Amino acid sequence: TVYVQRSYFISDVASSLLYLLSAGLTLLSSFLRTSFPNFERSKQSVTIGSTNQQTVSLHITKINHKMLKTSTLIHHTTNVSPSPSTSSSSSSALFTSGSFSLESWRKLSSNLEARRQLMKNMCAKYKSSISKTITRDHVKQIYVEDKYKLLYCEVPKAGCSNWKRTLMVLAGQASNARSITHDTVHYNNHLNRLDSFDHKEIMHRLQTYTKVVFVREPLERLVSAYRDKFENPNNHYHNLFGKPIISKYRVNPSQEALRTGNGVTFKEFVQYLLDVHRPVGMDIHWELANQLCHPCLIDYDFIGKFENMEEESNLFLRITGAPRNLTLPSFKDRNPKDKKTSSQITEKYFTQVSKGQRQRVYDFYYMDYLMFNYSKPFKDIY
Repeated sequence: TVYVQRSYFISDVASSLLYLLSAGLTLLSSFLRTSFPNFERSKQSVTIGSTNQQTVSLHITKINHKMLKTSTLIHHTTNVSPSPSTSSSSSSALFTSGSFSLESWRKLSSNLEARRQLMKNMCAKYKSSISKTITRDHVKQIYVEDKYKLLYCEVPKAGCSNWKRTLMVLAGQASNARSITHDTVHYNNHLNRLDSFDHKEIMHRLQTYTKVVFVREPLERLVSAYRDKFENPNNHYHNLFGKPIISKYRVNPSQEALRTGNGVTFKEFVQYLLDVHRPVGMDIHWELANQLCHPCLIDYDFIGKFENMEEESNLFLRITGAPRNLTLPSFKDRNPKDKKTSSQITEKYFTQVSKGQRQRVYDFYYMDYLMFNYSKPFKDIY
């Protein structure tokens, strides 16, 4: 009797595991088909010698096989070649950062697909009347990596420096991301922007390349921008923004403050942001993410979150067929002694402004909160 009961128990466990694997594979297959349709197309258009396309197809078509061969944990793999044209055995190490349980993989895949569906719903509800014509202005924040056929929309203060470093490594311009300085990333024009191409080439890339954007909690991103540009030495921002902000919003400013633009307070910065007659225009570091990347015109395959940057970015790199030893760097090379802007730090800064101003700043970024599914940041706003 004990033997029979044990046999039934083992059979039930095995059936449950097979069910979980089957459900996970079904979800994974659905996510990849809907989020990365160009990979399926690339399998049919590979030509002899096109190792990059072959590798991409290999990674996608082998994922289900990989999941079947492994247990519910996919373990970290070391000592791998960085070459994108590795043999078929490369599919046995889909993930290189930590380990993914089947449950966490299913949850992440489901979240990514839910974000894309939410974006479609929000665009249909709030942006259905906008022109569907894509102009150069709509794609000026998008960087192109032709080797792996990637389009990355830059949202400043949402990990953009390290993402651009990663694109430079993928393009063969550097051997590792840590060797690339901040100025090299942002000021030396190593990466092509999509608006540098003619209209035909722009549309071809939008239709065939994999499009990714990473976003961040809007008010946390705003505080991060303020701390970076106004609390640290920065002649450009202090001259361009600091001087007019101090001149308009500070009572009895000193001549030194008017001359240098140094010392803009967070309250003054918020006053500037909310002023419909700003003394100086907006800046990409605090512009709305949906105004930078236009997700209602451009159907992004992958909408990532800064709050889960490491896991999601490295998953994206694996899916796109990037070298297995390449992961997104996480170091902070500007003002490294400053603490990373967190929800707690954000809340502390917003105690410096009134409840009404907190409400108005939330209203200002309301569409980003809706489109990217972020919760209200404070209890006293509606």
